[in-house]
Amino acid sequence: MSTVTAKSDSMRKPADWMAPADDRILELIREHGNLTPGAIEAKGGPVSDHASRRARKLADYGLLMRVHRGLYGITDVGVAYLDEELDASELEPDT
Repeated sequence: MSTVTAKSDSMRKPADWMAPADDRILELIREHGNLTPGAIEAKGGPVSDHASRRARKLADYGLLMRVHRGLYGITDVGVAYLDEELDASELEPDT
């Protein structure tokens, strides 16, 4: 019997305002670079309408940045969250 355990996403600390699709969106943008909601859907993420709403919310909290209208990139904060170095519940929205 192996004692090795797989690393699980459950170690990340999401905030109450986060949706289940948010981690996938962040992972896709980290892996592929700047993406539109349509590209997020094409690469296996949520449908573009949902990806668009979630990307805007993630940008409001600093996990993503708006590179251009409808184009999003990951921030250092987003990378820190994915790398389990940040508790997203501590983030405040930009106002």
